[in-house]
Amino acid sequence: MNDMHVAVLMGGFSSERPVSLSSGNACAEALEGEGYKVTRVDVDRDVAAVLGRLRPDVAFNALHGPFGEDGTIQGVLEYLEIPYTHSGVLASALAMDKQQAKHVAKAAGIPVAEAKVMDRHEFTNEHPIATPYVVKPVREGSSFGVVIVKEGQSHPPQIITSPEWKYGSQVMVERYVYGRELTCGVMGDVALGVTEVIPNGDAFYDYDAKYAVGGSSHVIPAQISPNIYQKIQSLALEAHRAMGCRGVSRSDFRFDDRFSEDGEVIWLEINTQPGMTPTSLVPEMAVHAGHTFGGLVRWMVEDASCLR
Repeated sequence: MNDMHVAVLMGGFSSERPVSLSSGNACAEALEGEGYKVTRVDVDRDVAAVLGRLRPDVAFNALHGPFGEDGTIQGVLEYLEIPYTHSGVLASALAMDKQQAKHVAKAAGIPVAEAKVMDRHEFTNEHPIATPYVVKPVREGSSFGVVIVKEGQSHPPQIITSPEWKYGSQVMVERYVYGRELTCGVMGDVALGVTEVIPNGDAFYDYDAKYAVGGSSHVIPAQISPNIYQKIQSLALEAHRAMGCRGVSRSDFRFDDRFSEDGEVIWLEINTQPGMTPTSLVPEMAVHAGHTFGGLVRWMVEDASCLR
């Protein structure tokens, strides 16, 4: 029996609460299986007081979305001097802001798609850039609020300026990159395998494709040429290092091989709190690399620290 006490932070109050609860419960169960004393903490605004009373040895961060992966909870844990998993304050905030993350990736020589950030109210009857393009909230995860504008569409999407829009006023308008959806996790200083994600029935890897059972097919290792496979691993590791990530991260890519085998590889974004649900990608990659799910979460706890 391991006498280390781990508080698994889950739930929270972002749009991604259901995913976080699923990730958190899966990780808590696995950690119990590894012999840790585990307390599940459904995070609310009083989380600092709750953790102050609990005084766990480690906080396992299974939160997703704003507050959980944007540097905020990381700052709380630093203040409380509780070692925690995943990336620290700066890397979390940087990766969550799609515009800043893109600047850092581009400066590191990682290929990115051209994009501009604008206020959603600036959308008029004219397209802000040539179609096709993608509109994304600047600070959301799990594909929330992502709108794809197809080639030939006569006007910009009306949802962006409607009162129902709930993803903030700043949006990124990015060139749509054709091709295959590839993703690669990093564990510590090692790139894991490359997975191709094939949405079942949906045009792109949206929330349901990510988290619903049967929502997507994952092909690992991705059926691509060895040089592209290695290139994506290398770029994922470069992005992890450039952002200053710790623990595990996952970078998403598009690979357009319509015109040649080597095609165009474009880095889309990095996720510092990748999903840890039964259908999630990083646990699959870790298993492919020879780790059990229990071994992965144990490694993450052993890797935990402050000042990350």
